[in-house]
Amino acid sequence: MLTDHLPHWAAKAIADLIALSQDRVLLLDLGVQALGIAGALLLMWIVGFPLKRKLAENLERMRFGPVHQLLSALTRIVPWLILLLFLWAGRLAFHEAGRHARLLHLAENLALAWVVIRFTSGLVRNHRIATAIAIAAWLLAALNIVGLLDPSVHLLDSMGVTIGHFRLSLLLVVKGVLFLTVLLWAANISSRVIEQRLTNFHTMAPAMQVLTAKLAKVVLITLAVVIALNSVGIDLTAFAVFSGAIGVGIGFGLQKVVSNLISGVILLLDRSIKPGDVIEIAGTYGWITRLNARFVSVSTRDGIEHLIPNEDLITQRVTNWSYSDDKVRLHVPVGIGYRCDVRAAMALCIEAAKSAERVLETPNPICLLKGFGDSAINLELRFWIRDPRNGTANVRSAVMLGIWDRFRENDIELPFPQRDLHIPDLDGLAEKLSARFGQPPPQTQADEPDQS
Repeated sequence: MLTDHLPHWAAKAIADLIALSQDRVLLLDLGVQALGIAGALLLMWIVGFPLKRKLAENLERMRFGPVHQLLSALTRIVPWLILLLFLWAGRLAFHEAGRHARLLHLAENLALAWVVIRFTSGLVRNHRIATAIAIAAWLLAALNIVGLLDPSVHLLDSMGVTIGHFRLSLLLVVKGVLFLTVLLWAANISSRVIEQRLTNFHTMAPAMQVLTAKLAKVVLITLAVVIALNSVGIDLTAFAVFSGAIGVGIGFGLQKVVSNLISGVILLLDRSIKPGDVIEIAGTYGWITRLNARFVSVSTRDGIEHLIPNEDLITQRVTNWSYSDDKVRLHVPVGIGYRCDVRAAMALCIEAAKSAERVLETPNPICLLKGFGDSAINLELRFWIRDPRNGTANVRSAVMLGIWDRFRENDIELPFPQRDLHIPDLDGLAEKLSARFGQPPPQTQADEPDQS
């Protein structure tokens, strides 16, 4: 080499100059790569996120049925796909120039891992759970890419305590939480799929569908907890020592909760109520929308949703308007004057009931004479409907309005309460009033005594 024929000090100076130039070139490459990564992030912010919002708006307007969740997950990763595209283009440009793009390659791997994780977690409906899963998975992928996964695992494993023959470390806790989260998520997804499948079995009663779905959910969640504990090496026999104390604590502290749970199972087994039934309990009238483990959801015509504990449905008196048959008979009391034609009024009441939209033709509406009141002849109109879920007060109002119109057209009187006032000594009362107010008494005629 040329430096072999140079003095020692000159050769050392040339070597230092070459090393300095290489360090500067390396720093320059790193700076350019860092600028490229910053430019890719800026383009992702300028182009990717507006494009994501635009695609999300169009996706909300157009429903694609079963693939809607998949398209929604793809929409969420659009900005990161744009970032990955620019990082990939920058790395190719560096390779074409004969430079090593280690920093760009590292950023590209991290972005690719985030895209894959974000897409798979986007298939989870719960946004918070999906975000937590994506962040945890990306941290693991990032540590693996930069070569820090094994040191991190050893560090977490070294942070622990020994309890008897069992060693509890931070790594064990993290593994248990991750396993339990994933297994519970899988159990919930599986139970939801089973519930959807059961709703398609029209031959199965709605109460049995709900009971089967609840039992399947309990079994799946129990299996998820057991598998998660076994996966981290926890011996389940250790919990047998505390089972008696835990049972006593549940019996006293959670007495109402357990009572509601058992009452819910009883309601599902005896089929006394089921989703869609119209019930009335403690002044609450509505239809059952959902049977839960602890309570029943009852929606009213006012848009109010009452959450009634299962125990109340067992211990209190419940009126089920659609238990064995969805037909319901309604009663409308009607009063007419004593001078009116009773038979004509009864015929007009039946005609008004038949003209209402929701009143059934079979059984036929009937009108009965209930009694002779102090001020009116008391009638009662009875008719049947088949849809109590749509309300009963509105159909009563429609029938009564029809009765009002027909009574006015046919001069049928709807009387109001009347009272007759009888004064035994009317002349004496007139004289006292005249003496008090200074006016002559009016000419009156005393009532003749009753000769009967």
